[in-house]
Amino acid sequence: MTKFFGKLLLTMFNIGKINLFPGTIASGVTSLIYLILFNIKINYIILLIFLFTVTLISIMLINILIDEFDEIDSKEIVIDEFIGQSIPLIFFYIILFEALSSTQFFFIIMLVSFIGFRFFDILKPFPINYIDKNFKNGLGVVLDDIIAGIYTTIVLYIFIIIYGNF
Repeated sequence: MTKFFGKLLLTMFNIGKINLFPGTIASGVTSLIYLILFNIKINYIILLIFLFTVTLISIMLINILIDEFDEIDSKEIVIDEFIGQSIPLIFFYIILFEALSSTQFFFIIMLVSFIGFRFFDILKPFPINYIDKNFKNGLGVVLDDIIAGIYTTIVLYIFIIIYGNF
């Protein structure tokens, strides 16, 4: 039973089993989830607690279910994309929560964040590439996506400061 639910979480309810671009699809679904959450104005503290909990559970489940996948960082495991993509989306959700009620602006942030996160996740600049190659456990699987999410947040924030009316 734990294996079943663990694999469901790690594959984001079987999105990871899609043959073409499961990580990209998982990031896209994550973005759409946050667009909905932005529209219903859910409290960001709940989102932070949820993300922290999902991150810890995912790291543990990857370590526990390591033999259930072809490799430690299997393409089927896409919960790490959810976690990494969540970082810039929650960051901008927090800073825009009170200041902005524009779904259109959040949609643009979401779209650029999606592109940026996929860029860093695929390109894997340092230290993402180092972690990806040297940490073959649950922490490594999740940590490289966390850093890709942080890189995305920093680049997007600088872009908004330089070019936006922020």
